[in-house]
Amino acid sequence: MTVKIAIVGAGGRMGQRLIAIGTQDERVQLVGAVEFAQFPKLGEDAGPAAGVGAIGVPYTSALPDNTGIQAVIDFSQPAGADSTIDQCVARNIPLVMATTGLSDATKAHIAEASKTIPIVFAPSMSPAVNLAMKLTKIAAAALKDMDADVEIIEKHHRFKVDAPSGTALKFGQIVAQEMGQTKSVCGREGAVGKRDHAEIGYHAVRIGDNVGEHNIIFGMLGETLELTVKASNRDCYAKGAYAAAIWLQGKQPGLYSMDDVLGLN
Repeated sequence: MTVKIAIVGAGGRMGQRLIAIGTQDERVQLVGAVEFAQFPKLGEDAGPAAGVGAIGVPYTSALPDNTGIQAVIDFSQPAGADSTIDQCVARNIPLVMATTGLSDATKAHIAEASKTIPIVFAPSMSPAVNLAMKLTKIAAAALKDMDADVEIIEKHHRFKVDAPSGTALKFGQIVAQEMGQTKSVCGREGAVGKRDHAEIGYHAVRIGDNVGEHNIIFGMLGETLELTVKASNRDCYAKGAYAAAIWLQGKQPGLYSMDDVLGLN
């Protein structure tokens, strides 16, 4: 089965990797490369910027017509997410929403749209990250009554605009659901006093071209458990997003996660 897929955010770093990998995947036919209205390369072929030569798919400012789009992958910026959602609902197209840093209003928009179309929405498309989330859930449940402090350290490239990362926040949400923490702190400075056991600490590092690392630390008196997941390039996110888009085919309207895609539920 070949799935016709349009990429939103096709001119960005992740979009370019999606274009490159999509041209190599026999399960995928790229039919759309969407960017913002002021994007300087609108109308140009999306292939050369991704390093794969011409692919016959030009950059457009909206989902193209008459291409039979069967899934949309949005890996762009929060400002454009609502437009993508509306276009997919209007045309009954399954959506993989991989953009992070979304507002509560946009998240509510996604939930409402999932009543009409199937949507995979996850803070990370990486299979390894999602497996690490499952392991974090297991660890948090086992250590709930073991007096463990939890800190989360995340590292990303200098261009990332949100902190902590959406993935780090999701790790924290998983921990809090199992262990009951009610507070969070992002970094520490000065005489902050004794650590509050009811908090989860987040620490965001922004360096060079780091594409993503997350370290979840469970610290007890006398021993420490650390779960670490690292990406060496962006391909894992692209491949996970394509797996989600393909998995969505034939699914009923609903809000799905990467756990559903990977069979981890």
